[in-house]
Amino acid sequence: MKRDTVVRMLLATLAAAAAAGPAAAPASDQEQPAWAATWGAPPMAAGSALTPPRALENVTVRQVLRVSAGGRRVRVRLSNAFGSQPLRIAAAHVALHGDGPSIVPGSDRVLRFSGKESASIPAASVAVSDPVDLTVAALGELAVSVYVAENTGPATFHESSRQTSFLSEPGDWTGALDLPVAESTLSRFFLSVVEVLPHDRVNVAVTMGDSITEGFGSTVDANRNWPDLLAARANRNGSRLGVVNQGIGCSRLLRDFCGPNGSGRFDRDVLAVTGATHVVVALGLNDIGLPTVVGLPDQVVTADEVITGLKQLIERAHAKGLPIYGATITPIGSSIYPGFFTPENEAKRQAVNLWIRTGHGFDAVIDFDRVLRDPADPTRLRAVYNSGDGVHPSDAGYQAMANAIDPSLFF
Repeated sequence: MKRDTVVRMLLATLAAAAAAGPAAAPASDQEQPAWAATWGAPPMAAGSALTPPRALENVTVRQVLRVSAGGRRVRVRLSNAFGSQPLRIAAAHVALHGDGPSIVPGSDRVLRFSGKESASIPAASVAVSDPVDLTVAALGELAVSVYVAENTGPATFHESSRQTSFLSEPGDWTGALDLPVAESTLSRFFLSVVEVLPHDRVNVAVTMGDSITEGFGSTVDANRNWPDLLAARANRNGSRLGVVNQGIGCSRLLRDFCGPNGSGRFDRDVLAVTGATHVVVALGLNDIGLPTVVGLPDQVVTADEVITGLKQLIERAHAKGLPIYGATITPIGSSIYPGFFTPENEAKRQAVNLWIRTGHGFDAVIDFDRVLRDPADPTRLRAVYNSGDGVHPSDAGYQAMANAIDPSLFF
């Protein structure tokens, strides 16, 4: 062929390809499921606020947890975020949870880290386990057992999960069907995230908040916090949504108190969560109330400062392409804690809630205040939703909160 004929044919081929658009990926590639976080417990430093430091040595910690989304493979993330020295994990296992400190026979799996059955986690770092084949159903329970032989120094932990875990008698009991229990605890040690490889692709909602997100006041071992109850609603007909509870009791948005402040931990506890597709933020209550309870006048904030902090989280979520939903601050007028409810604090709460409802910053609003407040006195919790301290909801209150969230927001 002549050169100009070849050129014309090449240009015609390129034009036809451009008109047709990019080739579609095979359906199997488009629908391939990806790893998704299904459970979380945000790390805290030992000695934060009201919790004394604790070191562990020659003990197995068996941590029981309920997943949100299910899957056919499992991996875990262990954290030494606040350790002052390397954390040496001598052994770790995962299994289906049986009853109490027991596991289901035949379900135990050894966890390896880059092929090794032990791991040394540098200070301020994490270790992610290799995947293991283990099928866990949506809303099923796992037991993660971790043995530390050497003194850990002040342990990275999560103060209260509202689900009982167990510390063993001395020794490595990671593979034992029935753990010999020396102590039970509501705290988590080292375990920060559990991920699954689902059968089908799932979305992941990360809920970031304080003790009301954590579930304080709910019945222990009943999985009655609102993120768990949201997961139960979303997954009642199969595994569709991972819900990762990143609540820390008495957490604040702008300053440290119980654990790091929300702004400071947002990258680690939200943006870095595997498979995250949506964010719910329920913070600001303790920024307003705690300074007047514990006597920190230099830490008193304005409503505008809280709003600015929330705006910053919105900007950071949107920069990662994540929709972010804002929860209104719940009533505190029936609080039993002196100084928590004051006219000034109530005015700030109302101002922040007004902005959340009307400020057009969040992609959607979840109005927990409207759900829980007493119609006869909107500054107070309805009696049936009061766990007893006038701040934290009861089991019925947490259920009402979950019922107020439309699961379609996450699909």
